[in-house]
Amino acid sequence: MQTGLKTVGDAQYSLGKILAIWAVVSLPMPVLVFFVAPALIPLTNAHPGLLIWYAGIAGMAWQFVVSMFILYRELDQFTWANIKTRIWLNKPSDPKTGKKSYKLFLWLIPAAIFIIFFEVSPVGGYIDQILLTLFPSLGNLEGTDMDVLFVPELVGAWWLLGVAVLNNIFNYFLGEELLFRGILLPKMRGVFGKWDWVANAALFGLYHLDKPQNIPKIAISALGLTWTSRRFKSIWFAIILHGVEGLIVFGGVYMIAAGLGLDR
Repeated sequence: MQTGLKTVGDAQYSLGKILAIWAVVSLPMPVLVFFVAPALIPLTNAHPGLLIWYAGIAGMAWQFVVSMFILYRELDQFTWANIKTRIWLNKPSDPKTGKKSYKLFLWLIPAAIFIIFFEVSPVGGYIDQILLTLFPSLGNLEGTDMDVLFVPELVGAWWLLGVAVLNNIFNYFLGEELLFRGILLPKMRGVFGKWDWVANAALFGLYHLDKPQNIPKIAISALGLTWTSRRFKSIWFAIILHGVEGLIVFGGVYMIAAGLGLDR
């Protein structure tokens, strides 16, 4: 029994609860991006791409709210120590010996190579193209691609770096990773057994309903996040691996504010 937990041992979620949590955090995203943001465009002078970006951040912040509510309900003592234990915010441990060691972070290297292979190489594009071939209309959706922000009116908008900070906090730590790898992943083995990390990656891919054309690639690349986090029972693998993407976001925002790449 774990001190501070209302559940005994490694009590797992039912399939219904897993899907309910997924729905609560996933369904608002396409509503915000495809309906709320476009409805606000005529009411403000803000660039449409920024409104879509803000909508996405709001959706990720909602995941933080849901995660905190779940932790508050599950933990008998809502303390930092108990929260860290519950969401695997700890040093990685060897799956065979249980010994904790920072050396296990070396597994970040092959995991990063796996993710980059699908996210950056043409392979990821080929995977997405399969879905676009079946559903060509997905290619016409208004998305959150940063390329739309490379416009003259945003040159000098250095305050966008603050928006990028907010985006990264909720995207790579307090939002997506906290919910999917901190809340859900530790509680999915009861339903999915040793394939819980695969199921978690699939749910994470399907969560991206605001960019459905990229769901296959996202789900496959997310396996690098879920396998390492599950095997070594440490959410830090997913936070670090996913967080590298945040550096790209910062770089892109810097280029936007500096007026670089306007010919994109």
